[in-house]
Amino acid sequence: MFLQPKKTKYKKIKKGRQLKLNFKGNKLNFGNIGLKSTESGLITSRQLESARQSINRKLKRKGKIWIRVFPSLPITTKPTEVRMGKGKGSVSHWGVKVAPGSIIFEIINKNFYDSIKALNSGKHKLPVKTKIIKN
Repeated sequence: MFLQPKKTKYKKIKKGRQLKLNFKGNKLNFGNIGLKSTESGLITSRQLESARQSINRKLKRKGKIWIRVFPSLPITTKPTEVRMGKGKGSVSHWGVKVAPGSIIFEIINKNFYDSIKALNSGKHKLPVKTKIIKN
């Protein structure tokens, strides 16, 4: 099951610009080790879910994981071979804009080495460059 909001105020919104810096959500709040983005970009809900599954597989249910970002940005596409104009396309998937410095995942686990292995496997599933930070 992919992450998406239950209800939104508007069905379609504009994309906007890439975020330059992040001053909120750039410190660990829940876990003792986390995955922090080093560049801005867009992460889809499928990519987040894939990274979460990969991290959980490596942790083997011995730790707790928090996802600190939520995909609430609707991404629209028009069907192929459709003429220009005629309005904006329908919502195809959901994404989240990530700024440099924002925490994506947090883990609390007794074994530090397993946590690093799990986050390394998860960071390969994401389209933005990330680094592992510890508390």
